[in-house]
Amino acid sequence: MTTEQAHAFVDLLAKLIELVGVAIIIVGIVLAATGFVRHGLRSRDWRLAYEQFRSNLGRGILLGLELLVGADIISTITAPLTFQSVALLGGIVIIRTFLSFSLETEIEGCWPWQRAAKAQNQGKAPER
Repeated sequence: MTTEQAHAFVDLLAKLIELVGVAIIIVGIVLAATGFVRHGLRSRDWRLAYEQFRSNLGRGILLGLELLVGADIISTITAPLTFQSVALLGGIVIIRTFLSFSLETEIEGCWPWQRAAKAQNQGKAPER
């Protein structure tokens, strides 16, 4: 396999991962919305249905963002490394990491360093 072929393969792989990330976000939105309507109609507790909707929506977006960050990192393998391209990648990773951190905090209802105490108070083992 030549260098050009390897770069083309890695670039294609990054594009496929990006597509999977976007598809996961879209499927997450559809599933969360469907669950929201179904739960709201069954229980008539729209407040709880809304809270579950936000959590499920956040999980879908979070998983999709993780794949998009991975695809960005993989795509740098084939891109010529310039200060501008590295800075752009760094900015994208920082923004997406901040979004992931914010979404995870919103879903869990506490800061990551408070999860163990929250799980103990609820009688569960902390998730990792």
